[in-house]
Amino acid sequence: MVPNDLRYTAEHEWVRMTASGLAEFGITDFAQAALGDIVYVSLPAVGDVLAAGRTCGEVESTKSVSDIYAPVDGAVAERNEGLDDAPETVNADPYGAGWLVRVSVDGGEVLEGLLSAAEYEALISAS
Repeated sequence: MVPNDLRYTAEHEWVRMTASGLAEFGITDFAQAALGDIVYVSLPAVGDVLAAGRTCGEVESTKSVSDIYAPVDGAVAERNEGLDDAPETVNADPYGAGWLVRVSVDGGEVLEGLLSAAEYEALISAS
C-alpha cells in the first residue's frame, strides 16, 4: 500500500506537509517490512539541521541496521519521542503514529524532486 498523498525517496522514506507547515517524514511500509521487527530507532535532536539525501538517523531491526536519509532540507522541529519506548510503532503504523521527524523548512517547492506514489510503486515493484 503506497498512499497517494505522500512523496517518496528512492531510499524508502516518505514525506508529507503538515497543516502547520512542517515536513513530516518516516520510512515506508515497504522499508519496515523488509527490515522486520524494529527494536530501536535513533533520531536527530531537535534543532539539528538536515540536508536532503544525507543520513540523519538509524533504524535497527532484528535483521539489520539501516540508515535513515533526510528527504528535505531543514531544521528538526520535532522528533517522535514515543518511538524511544515503542519502536515497533514504525512496523504497526509507518504512515501514521510511526512518523520519525518533523522538519521546519524554508518555503518554496519543498517536495520538488521527490517521487510520486506511482513513481515509488514502480520503483519497489522493480525490486
